[in-house]
Amino acid sequence: MKIVLINPPHTAIGSRMPKEHLPPLGLLSVGGPLIDAGFEVALIDAEFGPMPLAAIVDQVMDHAADVVMLGHSGSSSAHATVVELCALLKQRQPALTIVYGGVHPTYLWDEILRDCPNIDFIVRGEGEQTALSLMQALAGIDEVDLRALPGIALRDEGIPVATADAPMIRRLDDYRVGWELIDHSRYSYWGGKRAVVAQFSRGCPHLCSYCGQRGFWTQWRHRDPVLFAKELARLHREHGVELINFADELPTGSRAMWKAFLEALIAEDVPLLLVGSTRAGDIVRDRDILHLYKKAGVIRFLLGIESYSDATLASIRKGATTSEDQQAIALLREHGMLSMATYVVGFSEEGDADFWRSFRHLVRYDADQIQLLYATPHRWTPFYAEVEGRKVIQTDTRRWDYKHQVIANPRVPAWRVFLWFKLIEVTVQLRPRVLARTLLHPAPEYRHAMRWYTRIGRRVWFHEVWEFLTRTRHDHSGTTLRAFAGASLAKREYALARRAPKTPRPMIRWITKAEASEQV
Repeated sequence: MKIVLINPPHTAIGSRMPKEHLPPLGLLSVGGPLIDAGFEVALIDAEFGPMPLAAIVDQVMDHAADVVMLGHSGSSSAHATVVELCALLKQRQPALTIVYGGVHPTYLWDEILRDCPNIDFIVRGEGEQTALSLMQALAGIDEVDLRALPGIALRDEGIPVATADAPMIRRLDDYRVGWELIDHSRYSYWGGKRAVVAQFSRGCPHLCSYCGQRGFWTQWRHRDPVLFAKELARLHREHGVELINFADELPTGSRAMWKAFLEALIAEDVPLLLVGSTRAGDIVRDRDILHLYKKAGVIRFLLGIESYSDATLASIRKGATTSEDQQAIALLREHGMLSMATYVVGFSEEGDADFWRSFRHLVRYDADQIQLLYATPHRWTPFYAEVEGRKVIQTDTRRWDYKHQVIANPRVPAWRVFLWFKLIEVTVQLRPRVLARTLLHPAPEYRHAMRWYTRIGRRVWFHEVWEFLTRTRHDHSGTTLRAFAGASLAKREYALARRAPKTPRPMIRWITKAEASEQV
């Protein structure tokens, strides 16, 4: 059976403007076990170009695929594109089996199967074992009733159903990444450096209300530190990889395991650069081993600061303080590593004075790089339930990518929110102190990182301004978030079973409105 994995094109500006691309780790993680099981697997990464949908269909036909599997890291904003692509694929090859996976379809499986007839199966939660089991069942290798296969959603006599939750993967090292599916020379980051996305751990134990990662991954787990270091070293020696971008929500979640990984990578003696995201509290916690971070190759950490108000941090259950955030930035700079600070617009209904205070806080924090984002309400997060009564101004879900304002602010019109957003970006990043570090810093790797980020920022900044002025259309009908997108799915928090069920759980069946009326 021939399987084609598709990374669909994304409309987000962040994906288009830098002209640098990173491999789709989720699809590669599914591809590795499929290859090891004897399936013929190919990858179409349509982010390059980006590829027109018709060209993707042509490539699938050239591969003579029996099954297409789609997924995207930006699964909500890419969903509309996925639906359109699936329709084109079925038009060309009606017998083609289409499987869809990712965070968005994991939670919205019933609505997708109801509304998208061209999608046959949905893989819910972690994909490595579930996708493999599904393919073996479809190929006739394992004779199993699909309705008894954990972790999928399908139609039973036309009605969407979800099977029992798949057990959480305890040993991440049992499933390898299918690196052979990509040409490493095509992927770069950090100013042309050959790069990959890798994952040391999955999950996060914290309860931030806007984040759905805890529900999707269930709990924090990690790779074997030594084996993971050896894998990264092999990627450098065999494929010339220079930079590792961590996909982890919290790679530093265990001090002991993170320290073991750093020491193992140092022992491999490879000149890798490491970038990723973590919590400021972990940087403060590790102040005595930050020299190991630097020696292992850590060049930058994005710190999930989100807000510069302790009250807002408490309301979104961040579990952090502004004081801790500032300490982390200072500690990273002291050890020769860059910090990136985030500021998220829209957690509260900010006024002009709030934007001004946030600007002053960003200046005082003095991070090396900043990233401004818009709060984007995903239905499976507690944050969605908190704001579902607010008005939606962006009804094109392809723009629900954290770089477009989705929820209206009754205190400040959208044009002025955007003005604050862009002014804060440019004034903070072009301060004399930042420019001096960019041009005169003694460390060449620091100067390279800052100049690269400035080049990207300049291109994205002007593109976003032009897009806002010429192409962005806001909806002023007053439609609430709940009326537009539907009820909260926060009760579906756990997509994976924490442990294998002792007895099979009955399938979840989506009931039509007509059936519900008959029951009443």
